[in-house]
Amino acid sequence: MIKTAYTSFIKKTVFLMLTIGLIIGTVSAGYASEALYREFVQISKGKGDAALFENLNTQSRKLDWTKAETLKFKGTIRYLKADNATGDSSYIYMVRDLKGGLHILSVPPGEFREAEGSMYAGLTGLMGNKLIFNVEQQTGTVAGENYSFVRLIERPSQLLMDRVFKISIVLMLFFVMVGMGLTLTVADFRRVFQKPKGMLAGTVLQWVVMPLIAVGLGRLLGFYEAYPFIFVGLVLISASPGGVTSNLMTYYAKGDLALSISLTSFSTVLSLALTPFLLVLYCANVPEVIIPVKLVVQTIVILVLIPLAVGMTVQARWQKFAKRATPFFAILGIIALLFLIIAGILNNLEVFTDTQRYGFKFYSMVFMLTLLGIVTGAVFPKIIGISNYQIRAISLETGLRNASLAMAIALLIQDYIGDFYSSMFITSAIFGLLMYLGGFLAIWVFKKTLPVGDDPEYEKAGTASETT
Repeated sequence: MIKTAYTSFIKKTVFLMLTIGLIIGTVSAGYASEALYREFVQISKGKGDAALFENLNTQSRKLDWTKAETLKFKGTIRYLKADNATGDSSYIYMVRDLKGGLHILSVPPGEFREAEGSMYAGLTGLMGNKLIFNVEQQTGTVAGENYSFVRLIERPSQLLMDRVFKISIVLMLFFVMVGMGLTLTVADFRRVFQKPKGMLAGTVLQWVVMPLIAVGLGRLLGFYEAYPFIFVGLVLISASPGGVTSNLMTYYAKGDLALSISLTSFSTVLSLALTPFLLVLYCANVPEVIIPVKLVVQTIVILVLIPLAVGMTVQARWQKFAKRATPFFAILGIIALLFLIIAGILNNLEVFTDTQRYGFKFYSMVFMLTLLGIVTGAVFPKIIGISNYQIRAISLETGLRNASLAMAIALLIQDYIGDFYSSMFITSAIFGLLMYLGGFLAIWVFKKTLPVGDDPEYEKAGTASETT
């Protein structure tokens, strides 16, 4: 049934990868750096020129706006607040143009800014959204440096595509996890004890080895220092649980599908604690990065554990309905992932103008992450004597992750931690595409390196000793 539903899926995915690759490759180079934004971030943390925020706010109100130029563009609002300061010295509002460049937003003093009917009221609530700005722009000098200042002509409005995308990613991930719950029973969790060797190996590879590979690649290739949020994106995707993609690939690979599903469900539950823990463990010392643990945990609870529990409850009480609904949710899972990746990339094409950031080294690193996960997930179980039938499942569970969840977390926390170019989201999305290529390659290699025979069910007899 699954095979029938996805017969043409492989060809379409490969074509999609090539198409998006061509789109990305045609975007011109030359994107503004976030050096100025980084300077402001340091000030908000009590480092640097503490008076700069106040000087910028004061200067913006003294400008002769009758000479200003009118601009209309797409961008985002950024806001930074210094904890140990008051008044104009405690905050700064910025507008980031999607085509490059950072403008200081001239805002009225606090009591006038939040006045009823003010265009500036509730600006922080617009953070994280792509907006259409209609502004006046003027250049001013502060402490010998030139800055671009803007003030609003009308209140910014959110782009329709951005609004649809934000709602879609939440709804799709929620329903995909409900669909996963429809396929799960208590027996799937019992396999943790029934097949301890395979479950233990898979869990260690997923939560210990895979994140270490991500950290090693990020540091070895210099992303830890040069582009810290790409590094955090690597850690985020490696610290995400398995998803429906690994189950689908295991089915095609003729691996132990029951073990794959059990590993996915077990890792999904573990993600509540281990995803935020690993992000803090490996990213706490990354320059400029502060992980909002509470927000990450809330996201996993709302978008993963609750819908998973709903699906399992439906499966337990209405098994016939769950069985009929499962194929629909299985297809939805694949469509949702591709939609989120494609819509997300198309909605962020401007970031690929920075070819130094998203160049050959970046794509190679992301592809190496999924490949090394697949290879390590095959070699280690082989060494400890696990059957080829189970190795195929463990290998794919290690190298393929829940990219939809990683993208959702990235979108929700990027403004809180200052991910200026949505690098965490882009890293997760590119991984979500390239892991399919890695999975297809693994299936082809498995036929030669991990033979299971025409009927892999015989492998179950060889694993009987693990259940005792």
